[in-house]
Amino acid sequence: MRLLVIEDEHKIAQALKRGLEQEHYAVDLEFDGEDGLATAEAEEYDLIVLDRMLPGKDGMQICKQLRQNGKHTPIIMLTAKDSITDRVEGLDAGADDYLVKPFSFEELLARIRALLRRPHEAASSVLEVGDLKLDPANFSVTRDGQPIVLSSKEFALLEYLMRNSGRVLSKDTIMSHVWDFDADILPNTIEVYIGYLRNKIDKPFKSPNLIHTRRGFGYTLKV
Repeated sequence: MRLLVIEDEHKIAQALKRGLEQEHYAVDLEFDGEDGLATAEAEEYDLIVLDRMLPGKDGMQICKQLRQNGKHTPIIMLTAKDSITDRVEGLDAGADDYLVKPFSFEELLARIRALLRRPHEAASSVLEVGDLKLDPANFSVTRDGQPIVLSSKEFALLEYLMRNSGRVLSKDTIMSHVWDFDADILPNTIEVYIGYLRNKIDKPFKSPNLIHTRRGFGYTLKV
């Protein structure tokens, strides 16, 4: 899953990036409001972590403009202001959640996971497609009850495919949600990683294959 962090305090932004990447998210950073808004409008993100107080445009303006322009990406607003009025203003501007600084990284992670689950109306955080199960909280994957060991990027790719089970996803779409700006992507990178996943979740099992290629269109994961 690909996240955008818009935060002008570089130490906080870099710390968030490191921590989120350790949790298998692809993360892009912007340090001022104008660049943050431009990036949020130009790219597809699964979630935005947005500081309220920013140079250029503040978080409230960014949030309102994104919503006015039809962007429904989940937004967690970060702020040092903790009054009820400030929280109400942030939520009314279009933020989905509101976290007051200083906050624990574990709480931010929990809120991110909750918002990423929301569109799928999942009662549990565990993703299931047929006999394949993925638990984002514990970074565990099993098929037919057997554990499967994946690399960080394989896990991120599989999670994205499972969250979009049944949809045909183009290489560009997959790339924009699983890899960040700084990733060194070659033309066949997606094919290579799809191959890695097939070797681990399809080939060793007698169950029908879950990963399917739609020639000229992309890939889909379904029963």
